Amino acid sequence: MFKNYIKIAWRNLVKDSQFTFLNVVGLSTGLACTLLIYLWVSDEWKMDRGNKKDGQLYQVMENRKQASGIWTAQTTSGLMADALANDMPEVQYAVNTASENNVILSANNEKNIRADGLYAGKDLFKVFSYDLLQGDSNQVLMGRNSIALSDDMAIRLFGSTVDVIGKSVELQHEPHPYTVTGIFRKPDNHSSEQFDFLLTDDLLKDKEPGFQDWGSTFPHTYVILRPGVSVTAFNQKLANYLKRKTNNEILYRTPFIAKFSEAYLYGRYEDGKQVGGRIEYVRLFSIIAGVILLIACINFMNLSTAKAAGRAKEVGIKKVVGAGRFTLVLQYFGESLLMAFASLLVAILLVALVLPAFNGITDKQLTLNHPGLGLILWTVVILLVTGLLAGSYPALYLSGFRPAMVLKGKVKTATSELFVRKGLVVFQFSLSVILIISVMVVYRQIHFIQTRKLGYDRDNVLAFYKEGKLSDPLQQESFLNAVRNIPGVAQASCIGHSLTGHSGGTHGVVWAGKDPNDRTEFEIMNVDYNFQDVLNIAMKEGRPYSQEYLADTNKIIFNEAAVKFMGMTRPIGQKVTIWGKDLEIVGVMKDFNFQSLHDKIKPLFARLNPKDAYRFMLKIKPGKETAAIDQLKQLYGQYNPGFPLTASFLDESYQRLYAAEKRVSVLSRCFAGLAILISCLGLFGLAAFNIQRRSREIGIRKVLGASVSGVVLLLSRDYLKLIGFSMLIAFPVAWWMTGNWLESFVYHIQRGWGIFLLAGFLVILLTFLTISFQSVKAALVNPSRSLKSE
Repeated sequence: MFKNYIKIAWRNLVKDSQFTFLNVVGLSTGLACTLLIYLWVSDEWKMDRGNKKDGQLYQVMENRKQASGIWTAQTTSGLMADALANDMPEVQYAVNTASENNVILSANNEKNIRADGLYAGKDLFKVFSYDLLQGDSNQVLMGRNSIALSDDMAIRLFGSTVDVIGKSVELQHEPHPYTVTGIFRKPDNHSSEQFDFLLTDDLLKDKEPGFQDWGSTFPHTYVILRPGVSVTAFNQKLANYLKRKTNNEILYRTPFIAKFSEAYLYGRYEDGKQVGGRIEYVRLFSIIAGVILLIACINFMNLSTAKAAGRAKEVGIKKVVGAGRFTLVLQYFGESLLMAFASLLVAILLVALVLPAFNGITDKQLTLNHPGLGLILWTVVILLVTGLLAGSYPALYLSGFRPAMVLKGKVKTATSELFVRKGLVVFQFSLSVILIISVMVVYRQIHFIQTRKLGYDRDNVLAFYKEGKLSDPLQQESFLNAVRNIPGVAQASCIGHSLTGHSGGTHGVVWAGKDPNDRTEFEIMNVDYNFQDVLNIAMKEGRPYSQEYLADTNKIIFNEAAVKFMGMTRPIGQKVTIWGKDLEIVGVMKDFNFQSLHDKIKPLFARLNPKDAYRFMLKIKPGKETAAIDQLKQLYGQYNPGFPLTASFLDESYQRLYAAEKRVSVLSRCFAGLAILISCLGLFGLAAFNIQRRSREIGIRKVLGASVSGVVLLLSRDYLKLIGFSMLIAFPVAWWMTGNWLESFVYHIQRGWGIFLLAGFLVILLTFLTISFQSVKAALVNPSRSLKSE
């Protein structure tokens, strides 16, 4: 019997090739989107969850009271790790880490390799499950001259991981070599912390005086709690910890712990509360996957119910010869599952074809080569759910026909059937309209971000870090003078800031009338002369730093936000004190965005401090980039032999700041387009069925004088009404959804009804084109063919 069902199902599918093609294309496209999104979502969920003690691993963070609210920081005092391990019995292990990026490593003075490193406490391998291939986890980070290398870095430096322990490695700026004490496996792609070498954090106690000061915050601190410890109770105990340790000196910082593995997805805080992060995009695309799959299922249900009348006699005859309703239900569910299985095979092929491009967009390394148990189970679940959901209404509807009525030809389309079918069309197009509007808003916001005037000119600004001999102030000044003589270089300077995020701050700014309890942090920008000429930062008042004024080291320049916060109406000439040093305000810069557009512009001051201005920045004339960079490489090799020049344009760094939003924009456009495609395929099939059913009516109307355009309008009118109704539902939902997303940006576009009207026009146009193809085809048929007697 089962074999017979398969045969009948196959014959029915082959018999109506148009119906089968539309369903397979629609279902396979929906399934392919769902599988791609599942691969991406599952990869996001794996981030930072590979630690054996994940349930006990927490990061120490701080809520810091500012005049504008509470700011949540990930950095703590360098004293925090040891203090917690000694004072808190709930803490099993605690460790500090601090990044040391863009460092040049060399071995035997033969190779200079740029690498990213990490200062870490001795218990790093007890806190995190990094795989130590060689060395003793209890000793590898004990000595001040010890260094642990990743297996990849060991191969790059020594050509092998064998017999590397005990060899010497030199670091830039360091007067002595380091001895390799361990080899670890480089963290995989599911680790948010990527590094090539490890140094002991004891070095920071010598290099950074503030590392052993409760008032300074520098490293990240992680703890392993003992089993059974209540996080809520521990946070209550930790809330006053800094207050107790500093004899009530530090009152504005409240430490707390948050689960480390959740930081990647839930890393955004507002006013001291966790409000989301990347999890919002995970939810968004999970919803999109469900929406697209649901639209594909709706297509299947609509087309199947539309074809039901054509199989009415088949149902009647089967019931007459003894087939029960349950048997018929199984048959039609079998057909649906067979269609879903065929669509799944096509979907897997589609995923395999587009996965490289998808990886390029998402910056991941997703693969189908080794499907895990989760992927297999989810694929089976999706197959069953899709097949059963898509075939549920047709199976139950067809199997309920009465044999006597069917064989007498008295089966009529039920009002409930039409209502359900039209309701499903409205529902799927409502979802499609919401997607289109959302895509338009996201695209416009990303375009706004990319083209917004930030208050400084990021175009044609080349940036690279100071290193090697160029770290010497005299060499730095000589190099800058030589760079300015390169044809094509308009200006050059040094700036100690990334211009794409928080680089360092202090609450140690004191001015007349300051609230003694205020701990608002000012952003610090260490600069050299001419930095404003490179970035084209305009002055609102006063002057920039100039070599014409020898005493500018005792001067200070603020931005507008800082002056406004300090309540100064005439700031030029006024005095402030920073870290105990009196400074005179000589200039006020116009506000510029030095962080993400998600954040408000903070108070900032630029101080003349070329030694700590760690990045060279060059303004290059348009059209002269290639020649200027070639000469710069030659000059760099002369001033800094053995160090490779690694430079990038500032605009590229800015674009990376919004990489997540850009991916959302690209992916949402693709998925919205596919949703519309699937919806139109279903509408195409419904229009074809409706026209076939009304072929005699069309013939009679043409005989009576109806024009082609009149017939097309007649056949399109009902569907256009449904699309209009779907837009009435979609517009308010889309307004609410896009509004919530835009609120995450301090600076964003203003939505107008133009976006909604444009989206509506596009949907109506696509709908009309889809239906009119079939309508025009039917209207051009000779009436004599449709009016022939059967």
